[in-house]
Amino acid sequence: MILKHLVAAALLAGGAVPAIAQSVNAGIIAWQHGNYANAVAIWRPLAEKGDADAQFNLGQAYRLGRGVATNLALAKSWLEKAASRGHVDAETTLGLLLFQNGDQGQALKWLKQAAEQDEPRAMLVYGTALFNGDSVTQDPVKGYAYVYRANAQGLPAAREIVGQLNKLMNPADRRKALAMVENHDRAAAKSLFAQTRPDKIVPKQPKPPKAAKAARVAVAEAKQPPLPPTAADVSPPKAALPKPPAVKPSPATGSWRIQLGAFAQRGAAEALYRKLSGNGALAGRSAFYSSVGSITRLQVGPFPSRSAAQAACSALHGQACFPAAAR
Repeated sequence: MILKHLVAAALLAGGAVPAIAQSVNAGIIAWQHGNYANAVAIWRPLAEKGDADAQFNLGQAYRLGRGVATNLALAKSWLEKAASRGHVDAETTLGLLLFQNGDQGQALKWLKQAAEQDEPRAMLVYGTALFNGDSVTQDPVKGYAYVYRANAQGLPAAREIVGQLNKLMNPADRRKALAMVENHDRAAAKSLFAQTRPDKIVPKQPKPPKAAKAARVAVAEAKQPPLPPTAADVSPPKAALPKPPAVKPSPATGSWRIQLGAFAQRGAAEALYRKLSGNGALAGRSAFYSSVGSITRLQVGPFPSRSAAQAACSALHGQACFPAAAR
């Protein structure tokens, strides 16, 4: 077997940042300032009312013992509540925690759901389980495809696993897996094209003022001390800060880019770049077009770090985007 508990533990150190409402955000700000008990006090009533983001954050607090005593049973309970509402970060964190603690059957149930939403950590663990036949019906082709896509999203742990799988797979199965990846990218490109076709765009109608929608933002994870042994060496969660009023472009150097989409036609990729190139977050950056089969991927960069690339994604206001290591 090429993947056991160590990979699951390492992957818990990273994670996507949930969309946050203003009230949940107040708790995140308190958390970032070390006011863990205050953060928990803000999140608890929201979590009890069914807010998935608050449930996820409260689960993280119990998992880490910040603002409350460490209680993995309560952490699992709150993460399950958020995951049952389709919260992809909760699905992933819960799955990795269960996998690490030996409950692979339940773990893979949640990781499968997150992997189907293209969460890279979930794709890596679930894909490797499929390749090995660990607690799931063995499917090396589909497993390789998941791991390959996790690596394509720039997940560092996936690169080594892809290298190991390349040595184990026969050429015919590897070609089948890459065709599966290409079909997935083509379907994603068609979906994106359908959403952005001019004849499919309905003019917006004026709406009465209402509360601002939740915003998805990302910042670097704050360093935390090690967890108690009972937490199975789980790393701290990612926390989020409010979106800054403006993103100042970082120096145009580094080994990171942002991927903005995959397209059946290169012209569609070029059109999207022209549309977004005026955004200040992309100032001084260049477009990179890479072909994978019949699909053209659009990346923009370089950026000095993953966090700088993620900040640029956040500044693109709803555009599909994720950091990717330059190759």
